[in-house]
Formats: sequence, structure tokens, C-alpha cells
Amino acid sequence: MTHKEDDLIIRQAPLFSALDDHATHSLRESMVALKLNKGQVLFKEGQEGDRLYVVVHGKIKLGTTSSDGRENLLSILGPGEMFGELSLFDPEPRTSTATAVTDARLVSLAHDAVIGLVTSNPQTSLELLRRLAQRLRKSNEVLADLVFADVPGRVAKAIMDLGVRFGVQKEDGLHVNHDLTQEELAQLVGASRETVNKALADFAARGWVKLEPRAVLVTDIERISKRGR
Repeated sequence: MTHKEDDLIIRQAPLFSALDDHATHSLRESMVALKLNKGQVLFKEGQEGDRLYVVVHGKIKLGTTSSDGRENLLSILGPGEMFGELSLFDPEPRTSTATAVTDARLVSLAHDAVIGLVTSNPQTSLELLRRLAQRLRKSNEVLADLVFADVPGRVAKAIMDLGVRFGVQKEDGLHVNHDLTQEELAQLVGASRETVNKALADFAARGWVKLEPRAVLVTDIERISKRGR
């Protein structure tokens, strides 16, 4: 991927979408590029954090671990998505662990540089507030789903959410290469692996999906979308 293509991806992040080319170029000078291997941890829950990150290539998972050792996935992030910005406004320890789901490339930016940007660019401040509002809305939605939606409904919704961000539409359906193990998919849904596998097998038996290693081919988007509502 070329430097120009990287810039286009970085411009998708909320922090940079409101900036003109000159401001983006100036900020790009302060960014630090880094690579992660599949399975490598970027930072752990509870650690101090003073940087935010933008995914340029690959996938990153954000998760938490309960006191009894159970893991929960909060989100899967791909190119153009940003994370680590909470500590920009609330300098508390990291609230999640960030791990590379695949080999990944990121850029990071120190909070000091971001503070200077948002104080001089009100539109960027609004974009960051919009991002935080979206995160809160998503958290409320996930909580409501855990209370009111059954596991098959949550699985269908997760498939379509992953499909919107990582899916590729082809003649035979929507190819969703999520790169998650069965256990990780279950953690994302908030259910046991056995229950999630049962739901996927039922969808496959109905002809709505075809199951592939770390991927799903959605052959009936209308049915899966309706099941996930």
C-alpha cells in the first residue's frame, strides 16, 4: 500500500476527517507508524495511556477480562477506525486490552499533539465529541441487546455489523472475512461458543449463510438483517 493510500485511510478517522490538507500534513509529521504481528498486544487494560491510534491495515480487537478470568470482546476495528482517545479527555488507565487479530499497521499520535489540534480547530472537537457519542450509543445498544435479544439475534446482528465494515459483495453473496476464531466471535456476542455455533449452524441449515474458516458468506442478507433486528 502506498503512502498516499495510507493517508486516505487515515483521513477517514474522526480526528482527521474535518481537517484540510495542510492541517493533516502538519499532524502527519507528528504521527508514529508501528507494526503488530497477529496476536501481539499493543496495550493492556489498566495500563497508563497517552496516545491514540488509527488502524491503517489489518484488524485490532478491544477486550476486557473479568475478575474470574472470563474474556469479553468490546469491538473489532479495521482500517480508518480510531481507538485510545478516551484517555485524551479522562487520563485514567486503559479500559481495555488492544490485540492484533491479524498482522496490522497503525499510526499513533501523542495526546499533547491532539490537545493542541482540538483547541485550535473547533470542527475537530465536534468530530471527536460525535465519536464519543457514537461509542456511548453503541454501548447502550449492546447492553439492551444483552437484556432483550436472544443469542441467534445477537449473532445475526454481529454478522451484519462485521459485514458492513469488512464485507465484500460478490455474485454469490456478502463475503465477511472477520478473521475471528469461534471463541472470539462468541466473546463478541456475549454468549458461549456452543450457543453461538448452534445459531450459526441453524442459519446455515436455513440457507442464509455458508460457514468458512474465520469467515461467513451471507447468502440471504434480508433474512439475516431481519433476524438481527
